[in-house]
Amino acid sequence: MRRIVPLLLTLTLTLVGLGLPGTAAQAAPTTGFRFVDIGVGSGVILKANVIEPTTAGRHPAIVFPSSWGLNDLEYVAQAQKLAEGGYTVLSYTPRGWWASGGEIDTAGPKDIADVSRVLDWLIANTTADAARIGMSGVSYGAGISLIASGFDSRIKSVAVTSGWTDLVASLYGGETRRVQSSALLVLAAALLGNTSAEFDTIIDDFYAYRNIEAIKSFARIRSAATYLPAINANNPSILIANGYGDSIFPPNQIVDFYGGLTGPKRIEFAPGDHAIPELTGLIGLNSSVWTSVRRWFDRYLMGISNGIDTEPGVVLKSLTGGATQSYAALPAASTRLGLGEVSFWTGTGALGGAPTTGWSRSAEINPDTDAQGGLILLTNGLQALTGPIASAWIPGVNRINAGVWIASSDAALRIRGVPSLRLRVKPEQSNGTLVAYLYDMDWAGNAKLITHAPVSWRSGAGVTRDIDLRLPVVNWDVPAGHKLALVVDGHDGFYLDDNDIFDTAVFSGPSWLDIPLQ
Repeated sequence: MRRIVPLLLTLTLTLVGLGLPGTAAQAAPTTGFRFVDIGVGSGVILKANVIEPTTAGRHPAIVFPSSWGLNDLEYVAQAQKLAEGGYTVLSYTPRGWWASGGEIDTAGPKDIADVSRVLDWLIANTTADAARIGMSGVSYGAGISLIASGFDSRIKSVAVTSGWTDLVASLYGGETRRVQSSALLVLAAALLGNTSAEFDTIIDDFYAYRNIEAIKSFARIRSAATYLPAINANNPSILIANGYGDSIFPPNQIVDFYGGLTGPKRIEFAPGDHAIPELTGLIGLNSSVWTSVRRWFDRYLMGISNGIDTEPGVVLKSLTGGATQSYAALPAASTRLGLGEVSFWTGTGALGGAPTTGWSRSAEINPDTDAQGGLILLTNGLQALTGPIASAWIPGVNRINAGVWIASSDAALRIRGVPSLRLRVKPEQSNGTLVAYLYDMDWAGNAKLITHAPVSWRSGAGVTRDIDLRLPVVNWDVPAGHKLALVVDGHDGFYLDDNDIFDTAVFSGPSWLDIPLQ
């Protein structure tokens, strides 16, 4: 039943999608889908499906591992289109999920070894050209594809969406645990997968905040960043597309990984949360993300000169409805805004000018404030359709529980890249968490959330420290008449914070915000 229900749903959506305007008018004939079993050793069978062109000869091939919680039916709409365009396409369900055998390996060594066995089967049993193999996938499939490109040199091109490159950053970015995202992943595994004792132990330890180094070791083994030298040695062409608001795999890890790649590469960011920008393409509708995936494979597997390799490699779609910008490299921070003294009467400090010293401001950081990141998948997901919806009324943010700084300038700003915060703080307790929010505020104090990120510590009570926090990458236009506002508090529903009741933290200078302005 776990295979039949999504089969009916996916095939229905595919048939609807393939009949919409914008699909191929004169598609090449294909074999249709056939379902196959692929043995990968030790009695483990992976469930898969294959579709091929009916034209003679060998064809470039694309392999799709399915996403976390889904199965090999996930990609039928895109597989159909790719096969009509001349590709042999194989989609498979990784071990431990749905009807595939074995236990969930979370993109570990067994999953990566399975990729090579799948490629062996593909070459031996289809018209796939062994010299022109690509891998693609969403989320879990993306992570497996990237890691595998460092282990199997037969993978010549990779195009992935909503993936991760550093699982440590995904679990503990800013040394802060993600509660909503981890709970969603664990629930999917419990309902639709076969978890291992190792997986169960890692999850138990994660929520109990114990054996942290063992968890990080588990995560590093499952991170493409760990294998970056091997990936560069194999030299596949790599396209990565992600949402700015990905609440499962925060996007700066993708930025760092992209910067270390030495082969052909491209990175695209779009409004939306995890797997949102590419969602319409999975049901057969038009999608700019899947258009880029198709162009990427057409260039590097088909050999079609379509220009994607000569375009600037960094593509930033606007979060505020403006034009998409492309750059040869991600713009660096160019403007420093100092955090100034906080007024005793208003509880607000100035944001701008040179950083200053000689001031301090205490905040009781455990109670929540009106500054919020929203709900996983929903808030940032809707942003892709409606524009920014996470907001706050800055005058209503309780200054007893937060530090607030507002810029004096109301000139238009074009923020492109990764903002970063240097904050001097003296925590009362050894354990604690802060969350920084950057807002676009209008004249009435109504503010839209540009970006936010947490940071935690677990030692050094009463010791002043300088915290460096990189906020997620953005493309945001602040209109003339609006001001930047920075809020720092200690709680957000996205994260498991380490604050105890009545904990306080003292902010002081020099502190500053670095902004990449264009």
